[in-house]
Amino acid sequence: MPELSGFGTILLFIIGGFVFVLLSVGFAMLVRPNRPNVEKLTTYECGEDPSTSAWGKFNVRFYIVALIFLLFEVELVFLFPWATVFGQKELVDATGGLWGWFALGEMTVFVLILALGLVFAWAKGYLEWERPVVAATRMDSKVPDELYDAVSKKVKEARSVIRVIKEETV
Repeated sequence: MPELSGFGTILLFIIGGFVFVLLSVGFAMLVRPNRPNVEKLTTYECGEDPSTSAWGKFNVRFYIVALIFLLFEVELVFLFPWATVFGQKELVDATGGLWGWFALGEMTVFVLILALGLVFAWAKGYLEWERPVVAATRMDSKVPDELYDAVSKKVKEARSVIRVIKEETV
């Protein structure tokens, strides 16, 4: 029987994964009940009926922040294999230490380019959010302010009595 290479083993796992998913979905389609109704076919948004179309406009800053996040996630994907190759003692010894310095310089350039991209995004203001100015609402009431103050004072007194009672029971 021929022996599989590392890529052949990976290919078998990928094919096995696809077959498993297809068989699982096919079996589920055979077993599950199929009784669609109006309620099941409506759009579901956090338990609420949608009030507008899903094609609404979003602020482009959400997408920019997501792309910057992905950029730095991809950086991590490249850093882990680099760290494993950089740490191989055989390669460093075979080149008299030059391999280590080359790998370190290569990764330094890579990280500096990413840092330059972050500085660019920061300088352009892509990481700044416009904070809304929240103005306190003033409600005109027929109840005089002195009555509100008296009620607040009674509530504070009641809370302090409750606090004292809780401390005595503990």
